[in-house]
Amino acid sequence: MEGLLNLFVKSIFIENMVFAYFLGMCSYLAISKSVKTAAGLGLAVIFVQFITVPVNFLINKYMLLPGALTWISPKLAGLDLSFLSFIMFIAVIASIVQLVEMVIERFSPALYNSLGIFLPLIAVNCAILGGSLFMQEREYQTVAEAGVFGLGSGIGWALAIIAIAAIREKLHYSNVPKPLRGLGLAFIVTGLMAIAFMMFLGIKL
Repeated sequence: MEGLLNLFVKSIFIENMVFAYFLGMCSYLAISKSVKTAAGLGLAVIFVQFITVPVNFLINKYMLLPGALTWISPKLAGLDLSFLSFIMFIAVIASIVQLVEMVIERFSPALYNSLGIFLPLIAVNCAILGGSLFMQEREYQTVAEAGVFGLGSGIGWALAIIAIAAIREKLHYSNVPKPLRGLGLAFIVTGLMAIAFMMFLGIKL
């Protein structure tokens, strides 16, 4: 239990998808003009990450790894389907994103219209795919570890976009020089936030 808690905290703060790896920057910068819209996208990313990482873990463990198909037949022990990882992971992500898109359109049309093209583009958000690839690279042993990591990385990404959205809303009332308005200042603030998050590297887990 303590190991899962450590993994959860680490995935949110120490290995934050935005501030540690700069993944998912396109949606992060484009949608972070409003806290409400950023929160909606953040929740969608949390849900997608929480579902896709464990599902991809199971697919990787029982279908793709060398010898993973021995549960079907001992004759398949030498079969290695790991080259299909990208295709399978993206297929799962696209399916879950389609489900999220349908739910948001049904229950929150205003949020659906605010997110626009960036909602279906979650399917190609490198932070989402990065979560599954990190899970594969780090060789998590249980589906619980994969689920906790997926949830934590999703919360970390949502925390980042909501924080930058709140800052950008406040900056509308500031006297910012014209050359820095818009994305220019957003990049500067993101860099400063990334430096601030580096303080979590000192946490001993």
